[in-house]
Amino acid sequence: MTFAYRAPGRVNLIGEHTDYNDGFVMPVAIDRATTATMTPRPDRTVVVQSGQAPSIAFDLDQPGSGPSGSWSDYLRGTAAILERRGHRLRGADIAITSDVPAGAGLSSSAALEVSIGFGLLDLAGAPIDLTELALACQQAEHEFVGTRCGIMDQFIACHGRAGHALLIDTRSLRIDALPIPDGVRVLICNSMTRHAHASGEYNHRRSDCESGVRSLQGALPDVRALRDVTSAQLEESRARLDARVYRRCRHVVTENERVLHAAEALTRGDLRAFGALMDASHASMRDDYEISTPSIDALVDAARACHGVYGARLTGGGFGGCVVALVDAPAVASVAEQIRGGYATTTGRVADIYPCAASDGVRRIA
Repeated sequence: MTFAYRAPGRVNLIGEHTDYNDGFVMPVAIDRATTATMTPRPDRTVVVQSGQAPSIAFDLDQPGSGPSGSWSDYLRGTAAILERRGHRLRGADIAITSDVPAGAGLSSSAALEVSIGFGLLDLAGAPIDLTELALACQQAEHEFVGTRCGIMDQFIACHGRAGHALLIDTRSLRIDALPIPDGVRVLICNSMTRHAHASGEYNHRRSDCESGVRSLQGALPDVRALRDVTSAQLEESRARLDARVYRRCRHVVTENERVLHAAEALTRGDLRAFGALMDASHASMRDDYEISTPSIDALVDAARACHGVYGARLTGGGFGGCVVALVDAPAVASVAEQIRGGYATTTGRVADIYPCAASDGVRRIA
């Protein structure tokens, strides 16, 4: 018998690089997804085919360890961590399809991990705790891929809710589902420039944050992560930090504050306030966290120039990928056309632009 499992990509409305600092994020599971079609095998071998790429195979009893540089690291890692957590999996022939663009900042890697993990657990007849699955997939990315990511991407792929953004407290893992108001659409604008977390810059940013926490603890001993620091405290302790680390910390501390204000704005339907917070978030990522690029900035500027756009910002890890904009629903088509034109004029590139609908998290579809 053959089964199919779907896990969505995600777009983050606000709250970038806060999740590995125990902070707050506000992602949306999108209507683009990775599907893993699985046929059980009688042995402990996993064979995976994706598109035109050569098939890969690994033994669940000997999955190896550490990054190899292959996309199979996501699969081997997910299976190995689930086994380590006490789940006896079974072999499977797996076919992967996806319409989540790779390297675009829409979390194609988490969609792959979660679809594989959910499917392998289901084939094994194991009970599926979605939070445990998200944590296992995050651990797999740390150990087998080499990206020290936070929990947001795997968590929203597991817990996404149709029609809603999720306010996630990444320390407690509490979720507040926030309805996306009628009459507004989330527009994804793909710069068509790729990013790569494992190339090192993502990990460098995390190291800077950890360095900042160690320095701040001299004055603020109760601080466990940047989540625990207020803007006022950061300014009072600024002399303890070198200039680069201070800027990194300032982004995270102010971004956490912006996420909470954005949740309040969305709850009361104040889209102008929400959009202004998105704009401020992008400025912080560009100037303090230094993860934007000229192409991304041009795409943000093109979006903001359009009537009907409340706000726009880089979404995802940075260094390329996508911009997210909040747009009046009746203006979506005209806004998309204007953004394409403005971006092409500035950069010579053609952006891929599409509205997305907030979708549910991982599930079996066949």
